[in-house]
Amino acid sequence: MDTVELARLQFALTAGAHFLFVALTLGLATLVAVVQTWATLTRSPLHLRMTRFWGQLYIVNYAMGIVTGLVMEFQLGMAWKGLTEFAGNAFGASLAIETLVAFFLESTFLGLWIFGWDKLNRWAHLAAIWIVTLTAYASAFWILVSNGFLQNPVGYELAGGVLRLTDFGAMVANPAARVAFFHVLGGAMITGGFFMAGVSAYHLRRRTAEQDFFRKSLRIGIGVALPATLFTATFGGLGFQTLQPTKAAAWTGDAGRLAAAQAEMAAAHGPGDYLPPAGWVQAGAMTMLIAFAVMFFFSGLSALLMLFRPAVRGLRVWHWLLTLMIPVPFAAMLGGWVFREMGRQPWAVYGLLTTAEAMSPVTGAQMRISLTAFVTVFAVLIATNYWLLARTARRGPDAVTLGDRPIESPAPALSF
Repeated sequence: MDTVELARLQFALTAGAHFLFVALTLGLATLVAVVQTWATLTRSPLHLRMTRFWGQLYIVNYAMGIVTGLVMEFQLGMAWKGLTEFAGNAFGASLAIETLVAFFLESTFLGLWIFGWDKLNRWAHLAAIWIVTLTAYASAFWILVSNGFLQNPVGYELAGGVLRLTDFGAMVANPAARVAFFHVLGGAMITGGFFMAGVSAYHLRRRTAEQDFFRKSLRIGIGVALPATLFTATFGGLGFQTLQPTKAAAWTGDAGRLAAAQAEMAAAHGPGDYLPPAGWVQAGAMTMLIAFAVMFFFSGLSALLMLFRPAVRGLRVWHWLLTLMIPVPFAAMLGGWVFREMGRQPWAVYGLLTTAEAMSPVTGAQMRISLTAFVTVFAVLIATNYWLLARTARRGPDAVTLGDRPIESPAPALSF
């Protein structure tokens, strides 16, 4: 591999891994907010316990996701200096909004939610988790606005060899960003729904004591996952209408379209190879589409089985399959991400800056060391997150510490 390919591989691995944390965080935050809303309205002790259990799993994933995001920031600055120098004045605005507004607000109100149990009144505490959820959506939106600019640059001018933003509204309204946002949001809801259903099915299959707790959780998970698959597919279909000509040609694999797209790009930008790697584009899209078909079929079947109480209580084969379905949404999200990002190659900013030009002046040896370090760190973080989530999920609601009142120590006896 040459230096550019090593840098691309590093970014793909780190961004893709971080994306998995984001998907589960968005999905679980919404589900926790909905469950707490019902608990607040009805004062149901069971739903309050459900809020705490699923909320603790959400916090574990959120915390580890923050760490992966910080690590990814380092590699962006180290390996892609050319990109930030050329286009940072344009897409950097939305990244700054994401950090200064969305992320800090989300973190602040999450802290209030975590430490506000039995300190805030129930309505203020409920408002805190909804602010956390909405700011998480806002964070994802501004990230996709930046990514949408790289996919389809709009609202800019080229001055002095760098891009300058001239129309912020055009960048926000970019269809490459808006459609992707709703597509990702739907995918996150699928991820959260199947995660909740899969963990619940694990406990139902093992006949743990909290049967009513996990039956209700399973119904919520499937009840969210099924419509979310249709929602996601709708915006995925709209996304195909905004594909770059080269990506669309690579997806179809039609030789005539590939040749026409290559000729059009060469005429506009001079001699060069402007076609993305068709194999990666097709593999990413097929992974996403096959996973969608599996999730749609299984969520539909599960919705039917939920109508029969004996199946919910004792159909262990179904419970086992539901647990196995937990990683499928993650595979779909990764496939879609590969399709979206590989499809714009060889451009870092489509039609304006190539990936090779976006690179920092680093050597192949430096990139190999960097790639090894980042892969090692991310492997440890992913393994740690999996272990923490699995351990917390297996222990069940009785082991949850979120929202517990601290045990007051008795006052020490006075002695003379």
